[in-house]
Amino acid sequence: MKAQVFYGPGDLRFEDAPVPEPGPGEVVLRIEAALTCGTDVKTLRRGHPVMIPKVPTVFGHEFAGTVAAVGPDVAGVRPGERAVAANSAPCGTCVACRRGRPNLCDDLLFVNGAYAEYIALPPRLVTENLVTLPPAADAARVAFAEPVACCLRAMDAAEARAGDTVVVLGHGPLGLLLGLMARAGGARVILAGKTGPRLERARGLGFAACVDVAQASDAVATVSEAAGGDVRCVIEATGRPEAWEQAMAIAGKGGTVVFFGGCAPGTRVPLDTRRVHYEELRLLGVFHHTPGLIRRAVALLADGTLDPAPLVTHEMGLGDVPRALELMSRGEALKVLIRP
Repeated sequence: MKAQVFYGPGDLRFEDAPVPEPGPGEVVLRIEAALTCGTDVKTLRRGHPVMIPKVPTVFGHEFAGTVAAVGPDVAGVRPGERAVAANSAPCGTCVACRRGRPNLCDDLLFVNGAYAEYIALPPRLVTENLVTLPPAADAARVAFAEPVACCLRAMDAAEARAGDTVVVLGHGPLGLLLGLMARAGGARVILAGKTGPRLERARGLGFAACVDVAQASDAVATVSEAAGGDVRCVIEATGRPEAWEQAMAIAGKGGTVVFFGGCAPGTRVPLDTRRVHYEELRLLGVFHHTPGLIRRAVALLADGTLDPAPLVTHEMGLGDVPRALELMSRGEALKVLIRP
């Protein structure tokens, strides 16, 4: 088979690789659709010691397809079934897992290999986070299961209700996905981003307002003015410390701030203790997803309740993955659909 293999930062090679054979507890999936992700862009640039603990490895982590083969001791999954898998699986035994917080598992098993014709899924992933699909499910849609599950984590934390004003800081794929999901729940969504193709794409998604903070002398004042009143929730989706500060400043009294974007290790931001205390701001960090959220995401995508198709700006073949990631790094693409 053909595969995009990661050898280290800046070193991605399009190679021939053997079609995997399933071992005990494993499932081999024929990939029908894979999606690019901002994490792939960052990993290609500088590596990732957690998601890619060893090299070389086949790259990519958002995918859906058809079961090609199953190994011994696999129950409930048959060749020919459609399926989607998450990019990780919790251990189920650590303190975090036992407390019902599998997204914080001390031994999360990360799985890569979306940019290939086939992928072998390890036993833990098969058990915890492989979900079979209806025969007619659109692979390109359900391949969004992992990012949608992460966004569900944020939406649950936000507790936004119909009619609430929700501000999303960030015009990348996940920022726009968060905005779409908040709007689907009946919220009035204000999206803040910067000049460029992504913000122009956002303007066509039907949000209450799209604010270009690059053109604003005071980003907080400009976004607050566009919100026009009580901001019940702010979701930060850039991973930049200045945006974390802006999110806390934009939230209204009793509001919730959800820190969805992870900043670089060692980052610190100042905190207005008066506002947090006397105005009862809720400041919440969210990370990753859980098996339950993956299944909720698949259900929303498979039955058409959530259609993320507007976020797919390009469709390419497996050999075009480097070009797709370069387009993303320049802000000229949101999600690129890869058809192996």
